[in-house]
Amino acid sequence: MERKYRQTRKVYLGGNTAQKTVIGGDAPVTIQTMWKEGIIGVKNDTARLDSIIKQINSFKLLGCDIIRFAVPDMESAESFIEICKESSLPLVADIHFDYRLALKCLEGPAGGIRINPGNIGARDRVEAVVNACRDNGVPVRIGVNSGSLPHDLREAVEKGTLSRAAALSETAAREAAVFDELNFDQFVVSMKASSVAETIEANENFAERFDIPLHVGVTEAGPLITGVVKSTLAFSHLLNEGIGNTIRVSLSSSPENEVITGLEILRECGKRKGGVTLVSCPRCGRQGFDVHGFMDRWQNKLLSLKKDITVAVMGCVVNGPGEGKHADIGIAGAGGKAIIFKKGVIVQTVDEKDADNVFMEMLNSI
Repeated sequence: MERKYRQTRKVYLGGNTAQKTVIGGDAPVTIQTMWKEGIIGVKNDTARLDSIIKQINSFKLLGCDIIRFAVPDMESAESFIEICKESSLPLVADIHFDYRLALKCLEGPAGGIRINPGNIGARDRVEAVVNACRDNGVPVRIGVNSGSLPHDLREAVEKGTLSRAAALSETAAREAAVFDELNFDQFVVSMKASSVAETIEANENFAERFDIPLHVGVTEAGPLITGVVKSTLAFSHLLNEGIGNTIRVSLSSSPENEVITGLEILRECGKRKGGVTLVSCPRCGRQGFDVHGFMDRWQNKLLSLKKDITVAVMGCVVNGPGEGKHADIGIAGAGGKAIIFKKGVIVQTVDEKDADNVFMEMLNSI
């Protein structure tokens, strides 16, 4: 029987700032990543701050909507505030254990606060965070994982009377009930598991019961290939059921790869349209053009373009214009020469050393 899920409520990231990012309702599914380095000392280091802001801008061009920063101490909280002041994207402070870190981050223009009520302490501490978020117009993400299950649910899982996925969903439901009691509806829920099956089951279970927006992710998904496979399987299943309002592909890789993977999953699931579509061959013994090197240099540049085009990068003239004939622009090569083609028609042949510059000129003309 086909499942039917309610449309979720809307949650607004951005705090008391002019621009808001919407999660839930009829808003597009948003893409998140997480900053991979510590930020201690950024407050007093203009060069580092400028570098971070530059990278945030590059993530935005790739299609990122939200970035989460780990905030493990007060010095990091002070740096987070400074980064928020300059950021072109809403930033979420990731808080564990010490609720005062959340309160500190809320002194600046934070986009959101992520807490795990299971490790934040007594209810009065959760209330303090909720009240401060309410005062500042900042939403909360309730993050639940198998390491912070309540005692009774953890025992049930260990005894085999309750699945881990069901325990995650029930834990999230209990935490959501506290927020409802506090008359605070600006929150998103995430239930993180490292198993694809558990991720799917937990989110389906929760979506059947509540209209709360869901942040979907397979936690600790692994290195690039493993993480991409797990995330694609879980996300495509849930998104095709209409479950998931914001996603993060968790990889032991760069934030850029997390964003690019998320964007491709959304496109293939019909949740994002437009932008640059890349077509490239895997390379073989006929290779006449360094496809891998070209893609390494050009991938992020191409995906950051605000153009609705298809670009083909092919390894040889045998497959180049033919297999890439649907592309708006393409490049292939042989014998130290590169050919540039449009819609399957060769428009220019150049020395391979000049290929990048000529390709850029042709690209700009589209």
